[in-house]
Amino acid sequence: MTVKTMQSAEVKELLEKVAGFDMSGGNERMKKIVHRVMHDIFQIVEDFDVTPEEFWSAVYYVGELGANGEAALLAPGLGMDRYLDIRQDAEDEEAGLAGGTPRTIEGPLYVAGAPISDSFARMDDGSSKEAEVVLVKGQVTDESGAPLAHAVVDIWHADTKGAYSYFDQSQSEYNLRRRITTDAEGRYAAQSIMPSGYGCPPEGSTQKLLNHLGRHGQRPAHIHYFVSKPGYKHLTTQINIAGDKYTYDDFAFATREELVVAASHVEQSETAGQHGVTGPITEVEFNVTLVATDKPELQERHNRPRALETGTA
Repeated sequence: MTVKTMQSAEVKELLEKVAGFDMSGGNERMKKIVHRVMHDIFQIVEDFDVTPEEFWSAVYYVGELGANGEAALLAPGLGMDRYLDIRQDAEDEEAGLAGGTPRTIEGPLYVAGAPISDSFARMDDGSSKEAEVVLVKGQVTDESGAPLAHAVVDIWHADTKGAYSYFDQSQSEYNLRRRITTDAEGRYAAQSIMPSGYGCPPEGSTQKLLNHLGRHGQRPAHIHYFVSKPGYKHLTTQINIAGDKYTYDDFAFATREELVVAASHVEQSETAGQHGVTGPITEVEFNVTLVATDKPELQERHNRPRALETGTA
């Protein structure tokens, strides 16, 4: 079809009315964003000759996505979370705040209010008898390498089936979720189990779209982190376990080379032994460098809906 309507006075007037440009009330920023979004959608319809059948299929897909709660899963799968990180990295560079441990995506499965412990915590509830026992450990420092005591290391990860507590009602409360304050040397440690990677629900909305793109919906084994301390930029990051099939092929685009961490099997762990954990264990060491800032807004995680979190973050 060669019909072109986007430059017509009728369409231009329609877009202005859709965005409320002819009305005095409302939010001016929202009006401009809606105008741009709808303009681009109209332009896509024109450029690709989108049929009514295709259009309404897309509309009902969006409704389905909301109904099954997968919007926050599709967003990282389409690179949106990674793009926001790229923008924040560029903003840090421009503001002279680049450096430290790299950020990467948060994901949609954080739960606020995990139990807090001093320097060491056991994260698992002991129910996974056959799981590989893991000691996650590390040190939090500033950019000069000085240890940061009393930093809060908030860790969460999936179980051996790739499921997260709270969202998976079969798991105990806050299973595989802990907050740990670092000791005088900036060190933290956690006994846990080796997480599994996971995939998007095979019959879900996200995988349905990925299938059309010829893409898989798999994530590698990974561990999520929030790390914070007053006077320093809040860090949102995660580590991917080296050797996983999808370590460098994460459908959510969260892998960064500096965040790929080896899992080392040891017969006796000195760090684990200090906390009464003996015998063979797998060590995963992740050291964190925080960047100093006097800007309060950078010392807190950004505000977004999170499970069991109320008000601003």
